[in-house]
Amino acid sequence: MKLRAGDWVEVRSADEILSTLDKSGELDAMPFMAEMLQYCGQRLQVAAIAHKTCDTINGSGGRRVANAVHLTRIRCDGSAHGGCQAGCLIFWKKEWLKPAARSAQPERKSLSPSPPALTVEELRAAGARTDGGEPMYSCQATRLFAATRPLPWWDLRQYAQDLWSGNVRVGRFLRVMILRTLYHLRKLGIGYRASIALHDAAHKLLTGRPTPYLDGLIPVGQPTPTETLNLAVGEWVQVRSLDEIRGTTNWRNFNRGMRFDPEMAQFCERRFRVARRVERIIDERTGRMRPMKSACIVFEGGVCSSDYSAKRLFCPRKIDTYFREIWLRRVDAPGVRAKGPEADKDSEAV
Repeated sequence: MKLRAGDWVEVRSADEILSTLDKSGELDAMPFMAEMLQYCGQRLQVAAIAHKTCDTINGSGGRRVANAVHLTRIRCDGSAHGGCQAGCLIFWKKEWLKPAARSAQPERKSLSPSPPALTVEELRAAGARTDGGEPMYSCQATRLFAATRPLPWWDLRQYAQDLWSGNVRVGRFLRVMILRTLYHLRKLGIGYRASIALHDAAHKLLTGRPTPYLDGLIPVGQPTPTETLNLAVGEWVQVRSLDEIRGTTNWRNFNRGMRFDPEMAQFCERRFRVARRVERIIDERTGRMRPMKSACIVFEGGVCSSDYSAKRLFCPRKIDTYFREIWLRRVDAPGVRAKGPEADKDSEAV
């Protein structure tokens, strides 16, 4: 299928999809996870063409993906993987989909579909096994390196596909490319301070925000502060200013092992609703469940835009960003009158 972002597709039936998988429940090393079965037969919209992704296992940069898309708001709920709360955006191989426009008409096939290599029960079992009494999980995140190929950042064809597929609009593409070019001018060793000033001024002009490339203020090796808000799902928060957050991170921008990434600076001083608390995730390198030492907050719309990600610009994976509670402050929901002494005075006046 020739798909673009915004197209509509229908997820094939479970039997059709199972017939494309090997005994490990994979197609070209990409697992079809049990969490995806609930969407069989549904008509869904393509959010982005997943022709590339980022390597979060080995940190090698960009990776090329073949024949896959992301569907709008379809994330893994972790129900078949020990309740993992990472909420990864799911990859859908095109073989698992069909054009929605043709869903009302029977498809003409020259060959009968292959018999399934495994059952639904075997598919569920393929996602989890036991090693020495400890659960070991296999999912799209743990298998992503095997299911992809290297993609050098200088391969210009990827950027052409970003535009052609509808993943990236022209305005955003030009803005990001201009800022990345100005950012890398400092590496030439000529006019270092001038190049920094030029980038920072251009960033403010093009985005309305200050540069996100600011390091934390706490020396490496010294403890970083913590704060507990006990935020609940549905509550509203405001991300603190970048200067406030710098005061909680070390020179490498880490707070107790979690990095405040330049991608996250775009959310500073904005309000969001809490989507979930993340307390456990699967370690993509080992497949083991990893409890968080302290819960992290994910809020609605708080995903990586990949506008500042070195060697992996415009990655469509939209990984959720994790926030420490000390980087947030609790606020009232929009339209709710603030409570406090001033509000009490107003009530008395009325």
